[in-house]
Amino acid sequence: MADHQEATVTLPSAPASVSTARRFVTDVLSEWGLPDDPEAVDAVRLIVSELATNAVQHTRGQSPTFTVDLRLDRGEELRIGVTDSHPCHPRRMPAAVQRDNGRGLVIIRCLTAEHGGRLCVTPTADGGKTVWIRLPWTPPVG
Repeated sequence: MADHQEATVTLPSAPASVSTARRFVTDVLSEWGLPDDPEAVDAVRLIVSELATNAVQHTRGQSPTFTVDLRLDRGEELRIGVTDSHPCHPRRMPAAVQRDNGRGLVIIRCLTAEHGGRLCVTPTADGGKTVWIRLPWTPPVG
């Protein structure tokens, strides 16, 4: 198996695309030898769900699509990026007790940190941004 692998999918900015993005990431990582750690797998699924949801909900129709990028440097790092064409960087919204939303970025940051990773945002050439999650990658034994 290659030491460096990449996979990408571009999806419409629609609510149904969130589950498609999550399934894409799960399927690709399974092909790449996803570590046998159910907690880590669940964390990756939730991170992707939150990133995709943010790309759909917070671009306010200014990004007709979003792209999910996976990059794996085996034995080192897994990078998950979600790119949209909206110019504003994500920011934590005040999460009132009564609100059902507004906690996505907090969830992403907490899960990423809990699994030894980090979050960063990079601008794109067309004025949008990519939100990257970098996680340590431990290949399965055997």
